[in-house]
Amino acid sequence: MSSCARMPSQYYPLLIAFAIALILGAVILWLNHLAAKSVSTGGKVKATTYESGLPLLDASRKRVSVLFFLVAIDFVIFDVEAAFLYPWALVLREGAWPLFWAVIVFIGLILVGFAYVWRKGGLDLTPRRNVMPQLVPGDMR
Repeated sequence: MSSCARMPSQYYPLLIAFAIALILGAVILWLNHLAAKSVSTGGKVKATTYESGLPLLDASRKRVSVLFFLVAIDFVIFDVEAAFLYPWALVLREGAWPLFWAVIVFIGLILVGFAYVWRKGGLDLTPRRNVMPQLVPGDMR
């Protein structure tokens, strides 16, 4: 039997954790299926939303500005860099200066992207108004 066909014993804990996660997920879904109440369409009153047994004070479907979602997307994009910086910090001593300069270039690119989004107004949540300049009669610009 060649060494490529055998799985190293260092992967056993990973396989055990994966198996436990699959089994636990299946058990939770099965218990949810057993405990779930059957929902019948009881009409408009039954389908209304309420919290803590009290009816809502206002409509539950409110309009949300698109700017909110743009800022959320920007946050996710620029926050992902932290996920790349943690492993870098762990191996910095082994990689020395080349690794340091690679991350400096990475952070520089992130800052350029951040400056671009900021300059374009992607971080501004105030509504934009198209204000037309008042033309004075006889003023030809």
